[in-house]
Amino acid sequence: MVENIHWLGHDSFRVDGPVTIYVDPWQVPAGAPQADLVLITHDHYDHCSPEDVRRISKADTVVVTVAAAAKKLKGDVRVVRPGDSLTVKGVPIEVVPAYNVNKRFHPKSAGHVGFVFTVGGQRIYHAGDTDFIPEMKNLQVDIALLPVSGTYVMTAAEAAEAAQAIKPQVAIPMHYGEIVGSKSDAERFRELYTGEVVVLPLER
Repeated sequence: MVENIHWLGHDSFRVDGPVTIYVDPWQVPAGAPQADLVLITHDHYDHCSPEDVRRISKADTVVVTVAAAAKKLKGDVRVVRPGDSLTVKGVPIEVVPAYNVNKRFHPKSAGHVGFVFTVGGQRIYHAGDTDFIPEMKNLQVDIALLPVSGTYVMTAAEAAEAAQAIKPQVAIPMHYGEIVGSKSDAERFRELYTGEVVVLPLER
């Protein structure tokens, strides 16, 4: 189920399907496949990297992101807000909120987002930088990519609570190994969540 999902470190992923999708590309290795679609959750440097977006872009690449990040980028950039839905290159995308509830790094007022997008019949949720927020309880997804490092986002224990509420078929931990958090956070998440967890190898 997760064979087409590649973890590039931190919150960065590439999803291979009929189109090639990147989410929050950052420190993408040279020679990486070109993107058809790029999703960016917010404007912080470790999520919105104009250099990385430029490296993986081709003439018809579409970027979907929030207004603050769009200001840093060039090309075909579609600006979205929480609650929006759109289809780009045949990929249905739902834009969902992402924010902190007990810390100040990602306030709800900033309008940061996560994405639910469908590839090969699988609904994939990239949570962005977020805590366990009430809106997660309404999500219906097959695969959930959840931050686990604490400090700026959920701890492994909080992410396990979020996963229990979302009930994906597979949960994949992220937001560790760079800046904050380590693989021990991913393993802790795997211990605490009773559903299936896949800790992806780093591909960089």
